[in-house]
Amino acid sequence: MQENNNQNVVNEEVELSEILQIRRDKLTALQEAGADPFEITKFDVSTLSQDAIKTFESREAELAESGEKIVVSVGGRMMSRRIMGKASFAHLMDEQGQIQLYVSRNDLGDDDYASFKKWDIGDVIGVEGVLFRTRTGEVSIHVKKATLLAKSLLPLPEKFHGLKDLETRYRQRYVDLIVNPEVKDTFYKRSQILKEIRAYLDGKGFLEVDTPILVPLEIGASARPFVTHHNTLDMDMYLRIETELYLKRLIVGGMHRVYEVGRIFRNEGMDTKHNPEFTTIELYQAFTDYKGMMDLVEELYKLLAVKICGSEKITYQGIEIDMGKWERLTMAEAVKKYSGADYYAWADDADARRVAKELHVEVSDDATKGRVLIELFDAYVEENLIQPTFIYDYPVENSPLAKRKPTEPAFTERFEYFINATEFGNAFSELNDPIDQKERFEKQVAQKLAEEPNSKAEVDYDYVTALEYGMPPTGGLGFGIDRLVMLLTDSASIRDVLLFPTMKPLADN
Repeated sequence: MQENNNQNVVNEEVELSEILQIRRDKLTALQEAGADPFEITKFDVSTLSQDAIKTFESREAELAESGEKIVVSVGGRMMSRRIMGKASFAHLMDEQGQIQLYVSRNDLGDDDYASFKKWDIGDVIGVEGVLFRTRTGEVSIHVKKATLLAKSLLPLPEKFHGLKDLETRYRQRYVDLIVNPEVKDTFYKRSQILKEIRAYLDGKGFLEVDTPILVPLEIGASARPFVTHHNTLDMDMYLRIETELYLKRLIVGGMHRVYEVGRIFRNEGMDTKHNPEFTTIELYQAFTDYKGMMDLVEELYKLLAVKICGSEKITYQGIEIDMGKWERLTMAEAVKKYSGADYYAWADDADARRVAKELHVEVSDDATKGRVLIELFDAYVEENLIQPTFIYDYPVENSPLAKRKPTEPAFTERFEYFINATEFGNAFSELNDPIDQKERFEKQVAQKLAEEPNSKAEVDYDYVTALEYGMPPTGGLGFGIDRLVMLLTDSASIRDVLLFPTMKPLADN
């Protein structure tokens, strides 16, 4: 059996090699005949495939009565062809879909029809003709003129069992889009999602801005940056891991509602939810707090569900998610609900560590009550947050940029929201006390250097200076566009919603 399989592979490789040579020979013959398709610079397209079909169907009765003809010119890729002597049927695919072509020797003439029969599946062509309905009921183009616009020197994968392997699909997205046209729908929806988000925020008075991607220092955050070197300035620079600090500088400067849709870069692991470069949106609004950001998230996500999916109830990987119902729990309430541990019953840090041990959650010997609460949340809560849930009031230990709660200084005015046991976004009542901020930054950087002695993490003292000029009370929010697109397009992996995900290069043959 193994020998037969090996022989099949060899036969396929021989067949493919022959096909490649035949296609190159066809191109050479065209060039020698003065008909090089790659010398064509333009083809006037009057309509797209599905628009043409809809136009014909809407006017079909009128056309039958008047005898008028609808003339169109359409460009795209030839995806099939059936030659029947003096006439042929083919299908042309453009960005909207496919439309059938009827091509005959009587219309094209002997020479042009003979040339058409030599074209290959995958060739890019342009046709001009008249819309009509065939006897089998399919709206088609009766072709009067056909032009070869680009020669496909490689056969489409259907010839060799289709393009199903995920790695190949991600590496060769251009082929994936050709042979799996339903993939396009995900990326059209991605574009629509971004358009709707921008429209929503613009309607709320937010201003879209751009901030630097190359930044001069590595901050103390846990995310690991990519490092590059600026030759003229002779200094290392870093690809940004967030847009937050620049956007809040703008709040200080009096631009009181700003947002940025931007690429973020983190030199970290990769899995179905993480890619080294990804798209986020961060927005900041003066004179509001994290509760205002909660209301914004809930309103926006309901709107997106309806706009993109047609209902507040969507299905993700077989699970129904109701975007119309959001639960709100403090982190302490959530931990008590799912683990039984009551933060407010702990006498001190040692008591909290004792509870963690009883619940089989490992914490450090010097863990504070706040740190224990965080560890219990990770161990017991997140996996249960299937329906949309806000978790708010985070311990100050893991929230260096959030404002403390005036009534409970051990907590900050911060929330994250979860859907299908996945964190989708993060928001704060932004810390605007420059003295507190400086202290937290310095502590964060010291901790980073203790953990990674070779780290070049620094305190962003310029941001502290900005705060010293005075920043109004501000609500801030950041969320990942890629995970949102995954949710609204029912995509299992982040690679399914990135046109060109990060991939390790194939070894040279």
